[in-house]
Amino acid sequence: MTSLVSARGVTKQFGSFKAVDNVSFEIEAGKILGLIGPNGAGKTTLLKALLGLTDCEGQLSVMGLDPFRQRKKLMQDICFIADVAVLPRWIRVTQLLDYVQAVHPNFSRKRAEELLQQTKIKATSKVKELSKGMVTQLHLSIIMSIDAKLLVLDEPTLGLDILFRKEFYANLLNDYFDEERTILVTTHQVEEIENLLTDIMFINDGKILLNSTMEALADSYVEVAASGEKADRARGFGPIAEGQM
Repeated sequence: MTSLVSARGVTKQFGSFKAVDNVSFEIEAGKILGLIGPNGAGKTTLLKALLGLTDCEGQLSVMGLDPFRQRKKLMQDICFIADVAVLPRWIRVTQLLDYVQAVHPNFSRKRAEELLQQTKIKATSKVKELSKGMVTQLHLSIIMSIDAKLLVLDEPTLGLDILFRKEFYANLLNDYFDEERTILVTTHQVEEIENLLTDIMFINDGKILLNSTMEALADSYVEVAASGEKADRARGFGPIAEGQM
């Protein structure tokens, strides 16, 4: 398989703080990778580096390009979507399509309008007039109308009810993903998308502690719940992460 993303010794430092600390990894084309980790782990900084929004030390290549120095060319083949619940509430659907058409060369307005015709969303409606489910449908219509090789989703369903989160991912998998597209998604609700992922990468304190296929993960790692003295004993096994329930 061809590596869509290649990182070698990538580091991003702010003063004495290393937000990303000497990480190396490959992302193959046609994969759905989940990038997980607690707040402040380095996920956002790593995404910014991949999207060319910040420079970094080391070697980083996305689709054969230097993301920071060749960002304009790179973004022609990337679609980046953050939280679907933060669209400007004042904007009308038709204005949103105007905006996306202006900023992304591979956006098909015709395709988006065809998808929206399958919903109850009106072109003249403002985002604030739409239900959460409609906002999800609107975002999906935009995503699926962009012919991108790499789709980057940063906590895309934050703020949505579980029903709409599941609908978002199900539609994304069924109607958008194929072997020529790669999806990179960060999320705190990994349990909701674990069945969709082909690979998973866990980052904490700027370091990648786990980089595995989902198939290998099930064979190599287990989740342990313990408290009190048993928790102290569990820590002796050197867990890659620890959280509170």
